Amino acid sequence: MQQTIRVSALHAFAYCPRLFYLEEVEELYTQDAAVFAGRRLHAEIERNEEEDWEDLYLENETLGLRGRVDALRTREGQLIPYEHKRGRCYRDEQKQAQAWESDKLQVLAYCCLIEAALGTPVAEGRIRYHADNVVVHIPLDDSGRDWVHQTIAAAGMLRHSAYRPPVTENEQLCQRCSLAPVCLPEEARLAHHKEVSSLRLFPSDDERQIIHVLEPGSRLGRTGERLKLTRRDRTPEIFPTQQVGQVVLHSFSQISTQALHFCASQGIGVHWISGGGRYVGSFEQRRGSIQRRRWQYKALANPEACLTLAQTLVAGRGRGQRQFLMRGKRNLKGKVAHLETTIAQMKAILKQVPDASSLETLLGLEGKLAALYFGALPHIISSQVPPELQFNHRNRRPPKDRFNAMLGFGYALLLKDVMNAILTVGLEPALGFYHQPRSQAPPLALDLMELFRVPLVDMPILASIHRGQWDVEADFTIRGEQVWLSDLGRHKFVELYEQRKAQTWKHPKLGYSLTYRRFLELEVRLLEKEWCAEGGLFGQWVVR
Repeated sequence: MQQTIRVSALHAFAYCPRLFYLEEVEELYTQDAAVFAGRRLHAEIERNEEEDWEDLYLENETLGLRGRVDALRTREGQLIPYEHKRGRCYRDEQKQAQAWESDKLQVLAYCCLIEAALGTPVAEGRIRYHADNVVVHIPLDDSGRDWVHQTIAAAGMLRHSAYRPPVTENEQLCQRCSLAPVCLPEEARLAHHKEVSSLRLFPSDDERQIIHVLEPGSRLGRTGERLKLTRRDRTPEIFPTQQVGQVVLHSFSQISTQALHFCASQGIGVHWISGGGRYVGSFEQRRGSIQRRRWQYKALANPEACLTLAQTLVAGRGRGQRQFLMRGKRNLKGKVAHLETTIAQMKAILKQVPDASSLETLLGLEGKLAALYFGALPHIISSQVPPELQFNHRNRRPPKDRFNAMLGFGYALLLKDVMNAILTVGLEPALGFYHQPRSQAPPLALDLMELFRVPLVDMPILASIHRGQWDVEADFTIRGEQVWLSDLGRHKFVELYEQRKAQTWKHPKLGYSLTYRRFLELEVRLLEKEWCAEGGLFGQWVVR
């Protein structure tokens, strides 16, 4: 059986082959304001059109095409397909209304589909551009039929290709494309032409809220098209799904099967964190094409490629740690000899990173950088900070002091957010390039979170301590030698962490500003470009 192509996909192919590939092969779709406006337009048409309007779905395997005609009318005994477009038409040199090439191909494809499926000759198709309130007539002749057949064949060949087409040379098409935030065309152009100034096509922010269910015994369910959060002894809260980006279930909170299925259908990330502040896992839908993961598998099976990416990662984290210490040194009064020595030592080690010949060598260099960083961290904490909140050395699970309790919980939240970005992009979290598989922590997420530890966790913790935002008694729970954030402390930390993610930061290479929560996704997409012949921008930033 021959696989048919959607007429709307043929329209995408004529608009931009890369758009066609992203949608049809990689199965990536977005729903921006223009898409929803188009849907509202068609809904209005269905309610208000004349009686001879008919919505018709057709498919023909011989032609290799399928689609739903916007409107089908009969005029003087002839069937005429109508295509409705929300925007404006193209104007020629004489200012006459003309159809855009991709729109013209689309309505001609419907004409050919009607002829093939119904055996009825079609003389023309018509396109109504609602912004101009004009109707453009598109006659169907032999040249139009040939154009449709040739485009179907070309699109079919591209659908079976293993390679994503390059970005179009027409930047105006990118500015009107709903998949620009996924395609990142300007970033791809910048990777090849360093002198190009990039436009801001990546979304400015994701303003959907993240629901943290922190109280044990709480339950998240579904009511209609909304989520319902029920806590003990509190009035239930209702959340419209359009306003929710993630659900984070802490401790022994619960989610119903109906709510879990609903979150999956709405693209809402669902994650679990233990009562002790450890990342447990995420709900993986495994939706979309395997093509993106196939490229990832192929690229990360190459030891040289993994080494190059790992060098970028270690250098990025080390630069961030060193810059943080330099910032702290500027705020100190008196002797800073130890800090100056540490900063100089870190600079010397960072120079060795590009020459590392193996991942084992990099691990050794990273270990030295981490030891120097955590050894110097106590020196940038003000002496006026209560002794209970001072930092002596890094200890993990279980944390033995309040500072490490905050670090551990913060890193768990960060790992969750990196996982959410990886799943959003559609990569395989279990296949990384630096960390090896262990316990529940996916290697790719462990890799990527290295870039964000300092700006999203270390810096906010130190700033909050200096601002006196922590109560050494109420915000922490002591169990023998173990120290954990209390319920009140976890609420406070989540608020501080989310506030930090909402702060903006200007990318030094791309030249535009974005929030840290949006930057997490962007960095994953830039990583994917490293094995799609559009690399050079991953990990290229430094903590301010």
